[in-house]
Amino acid sequence: MTNASRRVCYHVASSLDGFIAAEDGSYDWIPMDPDIDFPALFARFDTLVMGRLTYEVMLAYEGGVNDNGVYGKPTIVFSRTLNPADHPNVRVTTEDPAAVVAELTRQPGGDIWIFGGGNLFRQLADAGMVDSVEVALVPVLLGSGIPLLPKGARMRLSLRSHRIYPGTGTVLLQYDVVR
Repeated sequence: MTNASRRVCYHVASSLDGFIAAEDGSYDWIPMDPDIDFPALFARFDTLVMGRLTYEVMLAYEGGVNDNGVYGKPTIVFSRTLNPADHPNVRVTTEDPAAVVAELTRQPGGDIWIFGGGNLFRQLADAGMVDSVEVALVPVLLGSGIPLLPKGARMRLSLRSHRIYPGTGTVLLQYDVVR
């Protein structure tokens, strides 16, 4: 269980059939809804954690790394293959994700964003490190792709809030993990 003041959140967009990206990792099917307050969303989090595949997609599609990490946030990338010296603006580690996130929650700061990556989400969920799951359901059916949650143990959730964005038909569902 994480520190109550610093929550670990899996905030992600998903197709109606449960995929967070196409099979090639692309996410061009996710609309940029003008009613979503992206600055407020990003302000909520002060650290991003992601797996190698998500990070590589970010580099390919966004070039989203600057001197301060991905989107200007300190970023930890879990990878057994990336050379940390080749990625100086993020922390690349082979450490156990649950141990790293547990240490982060003991430090002061804002919420921690599990940024994409169903596999990382699964690892952290199985370790009891996830406090909330926030899914923006996008009205599209992909048919295949990278699943929201790979196979594993069930998670019980309790609805905290929901919001409908009529312009795109996106529905944001925010849940707390029931322990």
